[in-house]
Amino acid sequence: MKAADLRDLTLEELQGKLKEISEELFNLNFQHSSQQLDNTARLGQARKDLARLKTVLREKTGEKQ
Repeated sequence: MKAADLRDLTLEELQGKLKEISEELFNLNFQHSSQQLDNTARLGQARKDLARLKTVLREKTGEKQ
């Protein structure tokens, strides 16, 4: 998932994706801890996707830290 693709989505779609990726990351972590995860590289990809998504969401809402 690329940031440019995320910037084309609406806030509602971004929030839906955020929930989806958060759940996926939770499941991947659970599988990893129980040694059932085959593709461990997917953990890093999911983390980066989540960070990218949060960045775009913050840009769209104009929120500053």
